Formats: sequence, structure tokens, C-alpha cells
Amino acid sequence: MFGWEMYNIFITSTRGGEGLMPTIVHFDIPAEDTERAKKFYSDLFGWKFESFPEMQYNLITTTNLDGTPGVGGGMGRRMEPSQRMMNYFGVTSIDAVLKLVKSLGGGILTEKMAVPGMGFLVTCVDTEGNFFGLWEEDQKAG
Repeated sequence: MFGWEMYNIFITSTRGGEGLMPTIVHFDIPAEDTERAKKFYSDLFGWKFESFPEMQYNLITTTNLDGTPGVGGGMGRRMEPSQRMMNYFGVTSIDAVLKLVKSLGGGILTEKMAVPGMGFLVTCVDTEGNFFGLWEEDQKAG
């Protein structure tokens, strides 16, 4: 068994339902000048920002076109010149999905990292060279 069939069994067994799929749960925007970027996105889309100076990070609140809460994001200083916007997909088990990423020909860019009190993240690359992240919510992460 390979690919989507294998993942569907994983999702069914871990979530207890058919047809549930990971979706984007967070996006991350690196910026050279976070104040300038915050103004740009606030003026462009009306996004709201909550600053966490101790982490040098800003959480982003978005709203869907129908007025309901949208996907949340974050913004921090660009760490390296090649760093680009990253989408994180919510999964129930990063470890299980990492095995699938590797078996499908993708790669792992960063090791699994805990975000204390929130969850775990990892960044990957697909077969076409596109970067993406995985997010596993776990309030016990530390």
C-alpha cells in the first residue's frame, strides 16, 4: 500500500473517521522589517497582530470572507535570506506523517521541535522542492 491509501488508513485509525484530511492550520511570514510588514498586511487585508516581544514574534488573526475566524499565522524576523512564507498542515502524529513523507520521496528540513504548551512542528520539502510544515497540537509539549 502506498501514498493516499496508506495515509487514509492512518487518518481513519487516528481520528476515527473517513475522509478527514490535514489542512493549513498556520502560516508563517518572515520579514526584514516586521513593523513595515505588519503595516502592509494590516492595510492590505485588515489582519490583526498581537506582539510577543520576548519571542520577537507576532501572532496574526485573519477573518474569512464570510466574517468567521480564518487561519491564524505568525510573523517574525527573517532568519536567513532564502527563508520564505511557510504553510503548516495540522496532523495528529508528526512522527507517523514524517515516515510517509520519506516513503513518498520527500525530505525533512528540520527536526521535530516543541513549542512549549502548544505543540510540535517540523519543516519538510516535497518532491518538487516546495517547503511545507507539519503541526501537531499538544498542550503538553515542552
